[in-house]
Amino acid sequence: MKLTYVEEEKVKLKTGYTTGSSATAAAKAALLSIINQEKIESIEILLPKRSFIQIPVHSCEFELNNAKCSVIKNGGDDPDVTHGAEIIVELSITKKINKIEIDGGEGVGIVTKPGLGLEINKPAINPVPKKMITENLREIGKEILLKNGIRVLISVPKGKELGPKTDNPRLGIINGISILGTSGIVIPFSTASYAASIRQNLDVAIAMGNDTVVLTTGGRSEDFAKKIVDLPEHCFVQMGDFSGYTIQQCGKKDIKKAYVVGFIGKLAKMAAGVKQTHVKGSKVDMAFLSELAKRCDANENVIQKIKKANTARHVSEIIIENKIEGFFDLICSETFKHMRKHSEEKVPIDVILFDFDGNILARKYEE
Repeated sequence: MKLTYVEEEKVKLKTGYTTGSSATAAAKAALLSIINQEKIESIEILLPKRSFIQIPVHSCEFELNNAKCSVIKNGGDDPDVTHGAEIIVELSITKKINKIEIDGGEGVGIVTKPGLGLEINKPAINPVPKKMITENLREIGKEILLKNGIRVLISVPKGKELGPKTDNPRLGIINGISILGTSGIVIPFSTASYAASIRQNLDVAIAMGNDTVVLTTGGRSEDFAKKIVDLPEHCFVQMGDFSGYTIQQCGKKDIKKAYVVGFIGKLAKMAAGVKQTHVKGSKVDMAFLSELAKRCDANENVIQKIKKANTARHVSEIIIENKIEGFFDLICSETFKHMRKHSEEKVPIDVILFDFDGNILARKYEE
């Protein structure tokens, strides 16, 4: 299955840089301030794809063998919860010849579950940022490394309070944020980072020995799902708008069962066969919903009301008001059919449609 992304509005959007790039810039500035014994105000770093980016240095203090520099993380036009966070690096020269050590301090999360490709009970600093830091320090620190080593301690003062606002708690990363980034830059409205977090969430569930997951369209549907499906936190995956992609990944990763949970808006789109349900990318198809109502023997008056409805929620109100039997069941069975197809018929599926109070309107699963 080819995932098609939404075509964005033709506006020039500002890119930003990842927490990994922020830490790299702070580390390189710190080492350069020791070498030159002067304050660094801006630094150029080498990115994984061999291009360079100039990053402003927020603060810089140095002594003969130690320095402390910080960078303010900038998400560009795609800000996340870490946008504006101060990423601090304390760098010191050690006696370990040619060795660069990278560690996490306050506000950098600790890994407690497998499946992330990181050591358990160690800081959540991903391999790409580690490589970036090492590469950038080696580039300017050749002389120092002939006789000494370098120790880098990364901290994020607000990390502990930001951590719970990210996916970290469900992935088993506690007490802070992760130092992330695969390209070093943040592409505005990037679907890549969201897709990566979905894969990561599935990997953690599998590594923890679970092969059943609950795919929800957001926080509220997840909260309702938790009341009826008794599974650990890491088994709940917020697929957001990427329903087709998520179930395809479930098929690839040999997930044995997937609950697909949501409200009428997203499920109406999935029922129509839309794989990427972002509000800008696909409007709810009222003609499709009116056809479903027709299949449930709705009269012409109701069908016309549905065609003119503003939202999927409005449609559900019309259906309930006019007591149209079987409509919500059809939404679930159509969603079931498409999601099975997107999984290449590999994953058994249980579709649950909630109303906005958390009651189950309809449900469809393998008999």
